[in-house]
Order: sequence, then structure tokens, then C-alpha cells
Amino acid sequence: MSLYLHGYWRSTATYRVRIALNLKQLDYTYVPVHLVKDGGQQYSSEYAALNPAQLVPTFVDDDEDIFLNQSMAIIEYLDERYDKGASLLPSDRLDRARVRALSQDIACDIQPLGNLRVLNHLDAQFGADQAARSDWAKHWIEKGFDGIEKRLNNTATDYCFGFDLSMADVILVPQVYNAVRFGVDMHKYPNIQHVAKNCNKLTAFIDALPENQIDGAK
Repeated sequence: MSLYLHGYWRSTATYRVRIALNLKQLDYTYVPVHLVKDGGQQYSSEYAALNPAQLVPTFVDDDEDIFLNQSMAIIEYLDERYDKGASLLPSDRLDRARVRALSQDIACDIQPLGNLRVLNHLDAQFGADQAARSDWAKHWIEKGFDGIEKRLNNTATDYCFGFDLSMADVILVPQVYNAVRFGVDMHKYPNIQHVAKNCNKLTAFIDALPENQIDGAK
């Protein structure tokens, strides 16, 4: 098996895929792409040839000649392609839709607004300093978490949807990590905290932590 994940240690989207690969019990090689060094290694001609969007992560399966970007697409591919490990999407059609909806609440409506290129543009275009950039990210995380916290009132027990892990948990945990980084008071979100705490007891989540990566801050 020749699986490669090109990504950045603190990238929320890369973090999601690391968790999914671990939960699927797949061996892979992690290839760091530093988003700051050298003006951003994602802008290099070599990486742009791999992923024209010049974003992380990029998943590569050399054996199958597969190149995929977009973390949710990668996670769903892994879940459909490999039977081993945890199942990340429910078998029931409606349950699958609910898991995807919560995942998209985070991956589409929260995380992109705190993306590095968005924060950098706030600086370049509007002169936002680090404090203003952090306030921006914190604001949008809290707006999103307000809704997710209410949704989890009706669905969460150990995890986002009952007692079984799903893609929703894989997407949620990295966003909680990001929330803490930007100073969100997580005590306002007991359901989210409870789910994240349960997930972060699992080896698959621990091994995927940003600081546990070869390019992570030590």
C-alpha cells in the first residue's frame, strides 16, 4: 500500500484526514507542506502540479494513481474504499445525511473563515493585526458552535450521533482544537466539549494531534 498525505501539522483539514486514516487503520506516509516557510510551500510549482488549488491536504494513492483534495471527499473515499477499521458513515440513508450536514456545518461554514489565506488577506487588504485576525476567527467559530451545540442536544451521547463514531466527530475535533487556539470559551459548549473529550481519549485521535506530527511544534 502506497498512501501519502500531503499536509500541514496545524491545518484543520489535514488533521481531519489524519484522524480518518488512523480510524481506518491504514498505513500512510505523511509529507509535510509548510504553509509559511519559503513563502508558503503550497505555492511551489511541484505542489501546485499535485494540487492546483494550492491548499492542503492532498491524498495520493500511488498504487491506484489517485490524487484527491478536499478533506471530506478524502474521508468519504477512505470509508467507502476500505472495510477495515471504523465505519465513518452510517448505513441508513437519513443518518448519513445528518452526519454529512453536521460535518458541512463545520467544514463549509466555520473552518474556511479562519483559513490561513483568509486571515492573511485581512492583514494585506485591511491592515488587520494579529489580535484582530484572532477576533475574526473566534467570532465565526462561536457563531457556528452556537448552532452545533443546540443540534447536539438532540443527537449526542458519547459522540455526535449516539454511541458510534462518525465523520461528524472526525470533523468536529480539529475545529475544537482550533477554537481553543483562538481563545473560544469552550465552557459555553458542554455538548461539544463532552464529545471532543471522549474522542480525544482514543489512540487514533491522539496520534493525529498537530503537536504529534513530524512537522509539529515541539
